[in-house]
Amino acid sequence: MVFSSLTFLFAYLPLTLLVYFLAPLKWRNLVLLAVSLVFYGWGEPVYITIMVLSILIDYTHGLLVEKYRADDKKARRFVAQSVVFNLLLLGFFKYWDFLADNLFLLTGLNLPASLTLLGVTIHLRNIPLPIGISFFTFQTMSYTIDVYRRDAPVQRNIVNFGAFVTMFPQLIAGPIVKYKTVAEDLDHRANTAEDFALGACRFCVGLAKKVLLANSIGAQWDAQLAAQRAGELTVAGGWMGLLAFGFQIYFDFSGYSDMAIGLGRIFGFHFNENFDYPYLSASVTEFWRRWHMSLTSWFREYLYIPLGGNRGGTAKTLRNILIVWFCTGFWHGASWNFILWGLYFAGWLILEKYVLKGVLAKTPAWVKHLYTLIVVFVGWGIFAMEDLSVCGAYLTNCFGGAPLWSALDGYTLRSYAVTFLVLIVASTDLGKRCWQRLPQRVRQVLTPILMLLALIVSTAYLVDGSYNPFLYFRF
Repeated sequence: MVFSSLTFLFAYLPLTLLVYFLAPLKWRNLVLLAVSLVFYGWGEPVYITIMVLSILIDYTHGLLVEKYRADDKKARRFVAQSVVFNLLLLGFFKYWDFLADNLFLLTGLNLPASLTLLGVTIHLRNIPLPIGISFFTFQTMSYTIDVYRRDAPVQRNIVNFGAFVTMFPQLIAGPIVKYKTVAEDLDHRANTAEDFALGACRFCVGLAKKVLLANSIGAQWDAQLAAQRAGELTVAGGWMGLLAFGFQIYFDFSGYSDMAIGLGRIFGFHFNENFDYPYLSASVTEFWRRWHMSLTSWFREYLYIPLGGNRGGTAKTLRNILIVWFCTGFWHGASWNFILWGLYFAGWLILEKYVLKGVLAKTPAWVKHLYTLIVVFVGWGIFAMEDLSVCGAYLTNCFGGAPLWSALDGYTLRSYAVTFLVLIVASTDLGKRCWQRLPQRVRQVLTPILMLLALIVSTAYLVDGSYNPFLYFRF
């Protein structure tokens, strides 16, 4: 179940809100845990057992870390056990097929597709990926680390901890919420009318971004990819396709993050922001400070800094950047194109840090902005195409390996000109700045009208259309 579905909007969410706000304050974490498990098990009920196991393992290891804090060696051992468990869980479900396939290609060794234990057959290949596993394993893994570091208090109430792990607003696609961010809200939150109103507005904004903007351009990327496979892609068509995918993934994912942050606010939680107008960036380094900020900060805090960060000289810094971005790419998916995508950005970040820093400082702002967008949108091409041969041919065509223009490109550009213009403006902070200049009284009057309009129009599009993909659902 995704947020931009009629089932969620008009069945699950209203019932959840009704039960939650009718429950006494002391029972609301239990209600949140129960409804989140229903949400998680909607598509694959069997995976609720994995979620419960993850809760039990990390809850008990947090207690063990706290109990044996005086014995640092033993406390570190429990932290390590928690980390290993989460990585094994993620590795088996997300990467086992990838590792098995590549092991066969390299060595000819064919790992078994199933095992039989005590008369029970356990399938090991082509297992459906539990939704949100990349997100909730990172969240629970950071919990025991933060307890060990004294960055977060240990949670002794298993219901409260379970509510944190399963919290449906951010369960399947983030933002990645660290326990220390919501520890106070879990134990002592107040559900206010102001939070509800602000959260509902944020949710409607995210829904509109997803349904009205992301969905409106996604088909254009599919069309250009089909043109590539048919041998009909032009330079102009290739770049229109990259722009289409870049806008689709931004409004899809940032819209979902807005919905998650808004839902969290409705229930009394204050999640960190996940996007900050990344397409306004004037460097690749700045882009990654603005895009999927919860993931970037997670890798910085729990991998880059523990590896040594930029301490220890240039060689170690380069090593740490490459490790972090290899992991960032691989985190997104079990495919070589994601690894290549991570290393691609690692290369640009290294170039900006050691080669281009002085050059960029002297470069006009519009040139820096254009350079950043080209690098980023080419990166989206690598991200989007798992078949590296298709990816290579597509990007080759974008850089002159095909005719420059066709009559079909002219028709496409005329058809999508207004859509592209709206997407460009919406990806900047222009709308926000104009809104803030309005008198407060005007904003108070317009807000409920615009939010209701966004909900009505988005619902109409969902009822009328069948194109409603969610790109980050598979991660």
